[in-house]
Amino acid sequence: MFLVIDTVMKFFFQKRRIPGTVHTLAFYNLENLFDVKDDRSTLDDDFLPHAKTKWNEKKYRKKVHKLGKAIARVGFDKSGQPPAIVGLAEVENEEVVNDLVNSKHLAKKGFEVVHYDSPDERGIDTALIYRKEHFEVTDSVSVPLLLYDDRGVRDYTRDILHVTGRLNGERMHVLVNHWPSRRAGVHETNPKRIEAAQTVRQVMEAIIEEEKDPGIIIMGDFNDEPTSESIKKHLLTPFLINPMERLMGTQRGSLRHRGHWNLFDQIIVSHNFLKMERGTHHFAHANIFDKRFLAEWEGRYKGNPFRTFAGKKYLGGYSDHYPVYIQFKYTHS
Repeated sequence: MFLVIDTVMKFFFQKRRIPGTVHTLAFYNLENLFDVKDDRSTLDDDFLPHAKTKWNEKKYRKKVHKLGKAIARVGFDKSGQPPAIVGLAEVENEEVVNDLVNSKHLAKKGFEVVHYDSPDERGIDTALIYRKEHFEVTDSVSVPLLLYDDRGVRDYTRDILHVTGRLNGERMHVLVNHWPSRRAGVHETNPKRIEAAQTVRQVMEAIIEEEKDPGIIIMGDFNDEPTSESIKKHLLTPFLINPMERLMGTQRGSLRHRGHWNLFDQIIVSHNFLKMERGTHHFAHANIFDKRFLAEWEGRYKGNPFRTFAGKKYLGGYSDHYPVYIQFKYTHS
């Protein structure tokens, strides 16, 4: 089965002329999109005016403006329009997401917001923005990721956002993820990401039980590579394909840490998006949106994502991650 899928993927990655309209679906980790207000229920103290970061309204508005500019351009060279759907990570609340979709470059594009507060201790959540002209939300739910330590104490982290809707009339499910980080060590934190993968797989299996041949898109910052155990062994099944795996290399990635490129940001799709049938969407392209305006232009970190902060030092950039995206061709029936 995997050999058949791999053969089909090789075909799809060749340059081809496919009739139809191109739609972009993207994911972007926004690197701590916090407002300037103190939320007493979360650990947001690093992003307040009196903090070492000196986070203030001017810096916040500048970041929102830049992120809106970046999102508007993802996939534009092939589609001629902004993305239809964008999954987001590291947003503090619904208010900052609303500020983002109302910023200069997105304000007239018809974006709507899906957001739930998650129990993450820092107060960062996942969210989804979508252009209502193309995508209609029919249901959404926040799926808790239940992690416990050896003493049975819960480790509160980001929920998984499950949005059901219709893209140009075709029903599909979008799952937006931000899995536990590697900060405490790759080996030590690996079980947490495996648990996250198994949770997503349970959601997917429940969808498959309810629907015949559903369209499923799993996107997010997985804090693991496409070849990591959590993705390869515990998430992927013959029902799914990961077009991001072919983008892995030593010269590109969605983020760079200590001189090494990583591809933690990925978009995984169900295999039925490889079908080329009228009235449906079919996979055409996957890429990292690493345009020059999003990168450091010179110096030691040339080519790295132009981030907002390096530690506590303010740089005034976009994010420490590049967006990733896939594109579907939609052929009218």
